[in-house]
Amino acid sequence: MSDFFAILFSRLEKTFDPQPLAKLLVGWLLNGIVAIAVMAAFYLLWLLARQVLRISLRRKVDTTTFSFIETIIKFSLYVIGIITALDSAGIKTSALLTSLGIAGLTIGFAARDALSNLISGILIFIDRPFVIGDLVEIDGDYGEVERITLRSTRVVTADGRMLAVPNTEIINKTVASYTNFPHLRIDIDVTIGVNEDLDNVRQLLLSLVKNDPAYRTEPSPGVVVTALNDYNIAMALQVWLDDERRHVEKRFELREKAFKVLSRAGVEQPFETLQLQPMDITLRK
Repeated sequence: MSDFFAILFSRLEKTFDPQPLAKLLVGWLLNGIVAIAVMAAFYLLWLLARQVLRISLRRKVDTTTFSFIETIIKFSLYVIGIITALDSAGIKTSALLTSLGIAGLTIGFAARDALSNLISGILIFIDRPFVIGDLVEIDGDYGEVERITLRSTRVVTADGRMLAVPNTEIINKTVASYTNFPHLRIDIDVTIGVNEDLDNVRQLLLSLVKNDPAYRTEPSPGVVVTALNDYNIAMALQVWLDDERRHVEKRFELREKAFKVLSRAGVEQPFETLQLQPMDITLRK
């Protein structure tokens, strides 16, 4: 038993000998400094590459294409930098990748969402359902596309919120773009009494957009009846905007103007009404 403890203490003494332990720590420290220096060099290389891209491509391609190329180069340099830094620190990346291959199934299962978003980001760039700067509505959220990355699409809403929508969700959902086509039609809904003159109301509503350069004359504006209800008639002023980016502003503006012009003209704009029928209830004993 005493021999066992003697061997144990001897090995512990060799393991924690200050001289070899100091050499080991110094080696680790030097490797760490080299790895950090390599990563810093690749980061500076990325900054230089970004400046070159902005000078050479900024005016030759659209913002979306430039952002996509910039993102691809950025991640490529980062991956190469990490592999080079590990090699410089004495970590054999080939052995590391082999070890990762053994656990590849588990890692692949955990990273499937990230890989799916990456592929979806590439598909968004190829398919172009929208570009940077477009006004879009995604699953009920409306805003301006601020950036498209390989993982998510950044949308800034009208109230200043920034939404990071995973690219996979965008691929699998309906996306409404308000600026993908040259012009946009807005509909302003109003309700009037059943006894009102439709032609008179039509002229009043059309006067709101007549000779206004914000609205197009071709296609021409129109007023249509959308529903015949029990106590009112539903109508809609339909106009095409010259600048589709102003659709929210113009929608609010026309809605208010429509209410004012109909009120001044004495046009009845009835409330939704309910009729109560009295009933005689006799309680039986």
